[in-house]
Amino acid sequence: MINKLVILAGGRGTRFIEETYLIPKPMINIGGIPIILHIMKYYSYFGVKEFIICGGYKVESIKTFFLNLNSFVNDVEINFNNNEINYLTKKNFDWNVKIIDTGLHTMTGGRVKKIKKYINNDENFFLTYGDGLSNVNIRKLSEFHIAHKKIATLTTVVPPAKYGAIKADKNIVTKFQEKPKKNNQLINGGFFVLNKKIFKFIKNDKTIFEENVMKKLTKLKELQAYKHFGFWQSMDSLKDKIDLEELWLKNPFWKK
Repeated sequence: MINKLVILAGGRGTRFIEETYLIPKPMINIGGIPIILHIMKYYSYFGVKEFIICGGYKVESIKTFFLNLNSFVNDVEINFNNNEINYLTKKNFDWNVKIIDTGLHTMTGGRVKKIKKYINNDENFFLTYGDGLSNVNIRKLSEFHIAHKKIATLTTVVPPAKYGAIKADKNIVTKFQEKPKKNNQLINGGFFVLNKKIFKFIKNDKTIFEENVMKKLTKLKELQAYKHFGFWQSMDSLKDKIDLEELWLKNPFWKK
């Protein structure tokens, strides 16, 4: 099982300007918890314990959060007489988290290139964005990638429709369906597995992973698709955030 996850968390998140003028998009809360922590906890459920966060825009807020993670998740007692802090509850994380400033203007491929030295001897590693949630089986995704021996695997998903569908016969509505899934359309869901050979395809900071790298791999037939038809939702708008908040209250699939 692959044990390392790289998270792209350096973008500005301009569609959430009311929140991202203070924090980067991956730090926006869902159910009182930053979405990036939801993602990490989900991967951790499948045995992933090492995380590399590729920060950029307001990376200092990501560092501050993880430096104080134990205080965030536990009740604390602060003794100001001797400057002691005691944790009254014992919620612990057995993780190793690296937070790397990959630059404010670096493109997605360039961010991956900048963390090459932290991959070490790992043959393969996971890659995902800091704003998407799913119930994709990470263990099966890992096994699929290793079995096919390609440089990269992406997870394809069926995007949730944004509008309802209507069928009509002349002027009579014969079928109404609220936001059906587009079963014939697959998109990149952002849950990747990469072999360390990927770094050969990333030129510099301006390399866009989705455009430059994946297109090259496609031509070489080194990019394979793991098809996921379950839950998937990216946080691309305020409405997406509200939908995820509502799902969180209903014990969602990604909650582990």
